[in-house]
Amino acid sequence: MRHGKKNNHLGRTSSHRKAMMSNMASSLIKHKRIITTVAKAKSLRVFVEPLITRSKDASTHNYRTVFSYLRDKDATRELFTVVGEKVANRPGGYTRILKTGNRAGDNAEMAMIELVDFNEFFEGFGVKEEKKSSTRRSRRSGASSKPAAESPAAVEEVVAVEEAPEAVVEEAVAEESVAEASAEETTPEASSEESADEAGTEEA
Repeated sequence: MRHGKKNNHLGRTSSHRKAMMSNMASSLIKHKRIITTVAKAKSLRVFVEPLITRSKDASTHNYRTVFSYLRDKDATRELFTVVGEKVANRPGGYTRILKTGNRAGDNAEMAMIELVDFNEFFEGFGVKEEKKSSTRRSRRSGASSKPAAESPAAVEEVVAVEEAPEAVVEEAVAEESVAEASAEETTPEASSEESADEAGTEEA
């Protein structure tokens, strides 16, 4: 009976499974991401993350221990020189598994497993950036902090622009007063009163 034995055999013998994990771990270390089935990706994560933890301390003992699992000198060197320095401040969780759908042939569930610190797209994701102040300062050594004096022509233009609305209002008021005066002159009541006054003077 296999009570308590929860490791996935992946349909392989022990030697075949160990060789496959070594090859997959070496490929992951060299290429930083590989595509495989979800079951293999989960088994690979359990296999490779303790090796990445050992790569933080580049001692002879750790080097030999990792090489006994990977069986690849190039991958072991890459792990201790590149990956170990990159994950030095990360307390675990070195890999990420992203599901990519099902395989066309046998409908197997596929996934991409990658090293977290080597993905530039997710780098700094969720970290709020501090807003920089929008003040500008001159970097020239001889530049003065006071603004340069404005030319008289520029001052006149500004004054003209500021006075322009008032002139428009004054013109509008003058036009309204002229229109009212002309309306009063042409009203029928005024014309009838004038004719009545003229008739009275003729009778007298």
